Amino acid sequence: MQNTSVLVVEDEPAIVELVSYSLREAGWSISSVGTTSAAWDSIRHGKPDLLLLDWMLPDQSGLRLLARLRADRDFQDIPVIMLTAKSMEEDKLAGLNTGADDYVTKPFSPRELLARSRALLRRKSPHLAEAPLRAGAVVLDPASCTVTIDGQNADIGNAEYKLLKFLLAHRERVFSRAQLLDKVWGDHAVIEERTVDVHVLRLRKALKGAEGLIRTVRSVGYMLSEK
Repeated sequence: MQNTSVLVVEDEPAIVELVSYSLREAGWSISSVGTTSAAWDSIRHGKPDLLLLDWMLPDQSGLRLLARLRADRDFQDIPVIMLTAKSMEEDKLAGLNTGADDYVTKPFSPRELLARSRALLRRKSPHLAEAPLRAGAVVLDPASCTVTIDGQNADIGNAEYKLLKFLLAHRERVFSRAQLLDKVWGDHAVIEERTVDVHVLRLRKALKGAEGLIRTVRSVGYMLSEK
């Protein structure tokens, strides 16, 4: 299973070290940069699951980067928590109005930051949540990376596991092949759109009697539905 990826955009080494240590303890994958330009390059190379963004950075305000992300169709849905020494209500409103999902004022408790990060991911990225996902007789447990059908373990490949997890977290929603490529494997993955069909076929075989959960929506793509 792919770890939750977090990009920390912060130019104070002590804070980067504190945040990185705390989140790695949760099993998350952490990378860090110290400028908005380096952050943009990193995001374009590989979209993170969560962005922890400092307000005051050497090249320009973190708020400028946030505005750029929210204006970009490919990156506008990245969950963002602002990290800042600014505690005035006007500053917090400016951050939230620009598109920040949450706001943590320095100095902060690493445990609180982790709790807020988990809560935000549960809200905006349910496929990254740690609670079991269920549909009909199928149960996917992110903690143990297992899938069971009527209580029996299912033999499922890594690519099909990721696909099932995403569809379970976004049930009753239709996704095109291109969307699934981006959301499940990342747009930097070397996978063609038609390969998605192969993974769907393998997933249905692995689900056996529950294969009907994965629906084909003609001329659009795929969805998971219990209806």
